Amino acid sequence: MSFPYHLPLLLDGATETHCLAAGMPHGVCTEQWILEHPEVLSQLQHAFVAAGSQAVLAPTFGANRARLELYGLGEHTVQFNQKLVSLTRDTVGTNALVGGTLSPTGILISDEDDQWDGDVVFQKWLTIYREQISILRECGVDFLFLDSMTGLPEARAAMLAAKQSHLPVLCCLTADQTGHTLSGSLFLPSLITLQAMGADAVGLSCSIPEDMVDLLEEARMFATVPLIAKADAGLSEADEEDRLAPEEFAAQFSPILRAGARVVGGCCGTTPEHIAELSRFLRELPPVKTRVGADDFVATREDEAFFLGDDILLSDPIPCDYGLADALIDIEDEQVNVVKVQVRNSEEARQLAMDAQMSRLPISILSDDPDALDEALMLYHGRALVDSDSEMDERLLRRIAERYGAIVY
Repeated sequence: MSFPYHLPLLLDGATETHCLAAGMPHGVCTEQWILEHPEVLSQLQHAFVAAGSQAVLAPTFGANRARLELYGLGEHTVQFNQKLVSLTRDTVGTNALVGGTLSPTGILISDEDDQWDGDVVFQKWLTIYREQISILRECGVDFLFLDSMTGLPEARAAMLAAKQSHLPVLCCLTADQTGHTLSGSLFLPSLITLQAMGADAVGLSCSIPEDMVDLLEEARMFATVPLIAKADAGLSEADEEDRLAPEEFAAQFSPILRAGARVVGGCCGTTPEHIAELSRFLRELPPVKTRVGADDFVATREDEAFFLGDDILLSDPIPCDYGLADALIDIEDEQVNVVKVQVRNSEEARQLAMDAQMSRLPISILSDDPDALDEALMLYHGRALVDSDSEMDERLLRRIAERYGAIVY
């Protein structure tokens, strides 16, 4: 899969920082405030394009129904997205690409074993993202940008919804220096999972440049798509003197670019001046070759990557019942490196989703039921294997596996 735009691609910078400086009160709905003060956004976006931004993100970050409902504005979901994209398109014209931005919904999976609702929450995520993505697609955005995702499970839901639009999809997670996201996912297995699902670029957002370098250097070894770095210059509410100056911001980007990031831009605290400085760094940047096939035999769960070779040793099939958690723990004592789990129906797919985290080994799913296989892969928050001995049409099996980025073995 080739990236649809010329690289390097320079994004824009922070919107909320500028709005706060222009008088937006804290705690209000940013999207509503922008629509009430459209000249503030237009001025900012004009400045970003003049600074060198080749792609501008429409400020639809918080315009999904779940987030708008926090302000009692859920019924304005369609209207807000339409107006924000239209305002952005009218401002930049043909001088820059326009991306539709999506954010975490704020809806979380319960971490109580007796209250596990992961399947219900996942369907809520899908519904929310499908609605917003459908609106953004009808508005004519050039690509979708999944921004500041706080964990792999919700990022997977957003990816599944986004790929149905047939638009290019760029995805950023927010992680600390160790690679951990707020929900406990790790960046490397998340990258491998999302690129296998069809993301056109994957990377990091919402941390300062120097905190991204090691993570991107590690990711480069396994990235089959361009890497994104959308870095902070400081928190939105930080005083001016506490933010990275444009020259310092751009200088800190130098090792990020050496690490292979080729889709770059600014997050909190970044201004057109930051983007202008960054633009100067990109002019003589050499291309980076992605490593085709680098992740062919890398399975994942949200907090671990499993690097498999040609010597895959599958366990005997484990039934997916109420004893699954204990069986997954006990299997570690056997001479195998992949656990084969048999899934026969929807109930067993849900059981696997609840207990999969108990395994310290990658999981291969054996299923003769297409619907059960589809649900099991949908609810498995990582990159699973699919057993080719599953008794179903091979083309159907591979089509289901491809949807979720699974490895057929």
